[in-house]
Amino acid sequence: MDLSDTGAAVTLISGLVVLTGVIGVLVPVLPGLLLTWVGVLIWAILGDGSGGARLTVAVVATVIAGAGLVIKFLWPGKKLKDTGVPARAVMAGGVLGLVGFFVVPFVGLVLGFVLGVWLVELNRLGSERAWPSTRSAIAAVGLSLLVELASALLIAVVWLFGLAFA
Repeated sequence: MDLSDTGAAVTLISGLVVLTGVIGVLVPVLPGLLLTWVGVLIWAILGDGSGGARLTVAVVATVIAGAGLVIKFLWPGKKLKDTGVPARAVMAGGVLGLVGFFVVPFVGLVLGFVLGVWLVELNRLGSERAWPSTRSAIAAVGLSLLVELASALLIAVVWLFGLAFA
């Protein structure tokens, strides 16, 4: 690969952005799905090659990213609503997760979230029912993460097919 070739350089940079996006889904600091989508857009707009195939890949990636973002929030939100976990518990978990991230990097985000939800549910429901409610919130966050990861991986696969056929 000759990096003085603009098309090759754009493809390499796009690939690194897509890879960073997929990894970013699992690392809470990076906007993973957004980065994956932007990597494909960089390749589609700035790369050399046929515009029709690249445009198709960009449109498919945009649809996947949009659907992933919508599903990422609606599906877990519905599950939380069905189990009765209030929004304030999730908000408290988010705030304590953010604080925990800076106190104990990476692990503190998860610990802070769990602690925040559990404290609100402990106050609301009592000690016996607080943990099952907290587990429901953890499951909803895990579902959200899986939807985002699946969307990012699907975008990466579409991009790889675009590389092969564009």
